[in-house]
Amino acid sequence: MKYDPLLSGKKGFSFLWLLAMLFAVIWLVIAGAPFLFQIFTSIKTQGEFISGGLFKLPEKFSFDNYATVMKGGFYKYFFNSLVVIVVSLTLLLFISAFAAYPLSRMEFRLNKPIFAAIVAAMSIPIHITLIPVFIMSIRLNIYDKILALVGPNVAFNLPMSIFILTAFMQGISKEMEEAAEIDGCGKFYTFFKVILPLSKSGLATLGIYNGVVIWNEFIFVMVLTQTQASRTLPLAIWEYQGQYSMNTPLIMALLILSSLPVILLYIFSQDKLVKGMMAGAVKG
Repeated sequence: MKYDPLLSGKKGFSFLWLLAMLFAVIWLVIAGAPFLFQIFTSIKTQGEFISGGLFKLPEKFSFDNYATVMKGGFYKYFFNSLVVIVVSLTLLLFISAFAAYPLSRMEFRLNKPIFAAIVAAMSIPIHITLIPVFIMSIRLNIYDKILALVGPNVAFNLPMSIFILTAFMQGISKEMEEAAEIDGCGKFYTFFKVILPLSKSGLATLGIYNGVVIWNEFIFVMVLTQTQASRTLPLAIWEYQGQYSMNTPLIMALLILSSLPVILLYIFSQDKLVKGMMAGAVKG
């Protein structure tokens, strides 16, 4: 039989495709199993969960746990989380864009030292700042207020955001900026009319990443808040556990309700991300 390199290439491609699909299915099972466990546990009663075992399917589908969670303080926690993520993301993306523009498009003496300091700030562990941030929030009289959570969310996610957005803006064609300057646009107008619109995909990426991080933030919420009026969804789990026991089905129902906004945010942001990339910044 005569050897056909074209046919061999097709067979090799098919084998690699099947192998990739196999790994994708395996990863889907690994990633989806915990979520399925949450769903099935959330529709069990506490007695059924204790007596039936962890992985036993529920005898009947009951959404009483979801009703109990919704009747509790879920709406207050959800509203607090929504306020924190909207304010934090708005400030974070705005400051990151303003900082990344001169670092990526302008030549000045302190450009590299400032960028190096921003990169170095990425290595600072969050946990060593808990006590200073706690003391600062008390002195500023914002302890146990939603405002106390905005500052840390912006400050500790800012270095990574500036780093990513600076690298993204460096890839935008300089000819477009020069054309805007020839038309009489200043730096301020060029930033808002040229650079910022072409950075939508980068901003969408940062919005997805930072949105998930801020929504799931736990340590600063625990340290900087004390009452239910100021706490966000990650701390709502404390409502359903005591010193010696916890209501696991209720906690699972709470976790699913808490994760739904993040999933929806990712779905819609992913669509905007693809559109932003297809809209097309001309790379230099």
